[in-house]
Amino acid sequence: MKMIKISMLALALGLMSFSAIAPVQSLVSENEVSETTAASTIVWKAETIDVGQIPQGTPKAIVYEFKNTGKTAVVITNVQGSCGCTATDYTKEPIQPGKSAKVTATYNAANKGAFTKTVTVTTSAETTPKVLTLKGTVI
Repeated sequence: MKMIKISMLALALGLMSFSAIAPVQSLVSENEVSETTAASTIVWKAETIDVGQIPQGTPKAIVYEFKNTGKTAVVITNVQGSCGCTATDYTKEPIQPGKSAKVTATYNAANKGAFTKTVTVTTSAETTPKVLTLKGTVI
């Protein structure tokens, strides 16, 4: 009987260790919260584009379009191709709410065969860069 009481006490103490802990209040002010929720968002028309078959040694421009669906302007801060065979260009001025813009990747294939390349886009709207993909086959 004494063993059962000790077991019950141990079980009760164990369960109490899983009790809920009150959440810690954030140190972010109300103004900062509203700025975060009002931050711009961008919606890409396509994040992956299959260009099909392209001729070897002939540059192929691939255009990625997006729309600013947020409430503040978006600035593209950096665009980087995954290799030296992919040149990039992008809209340099701020993209106002409701407006669209584009990122262009120009792929110049030296080798025949299937390929998959990426373009990494950093904007003021997102903390994580967006990785866009282009793929196809060089003939």
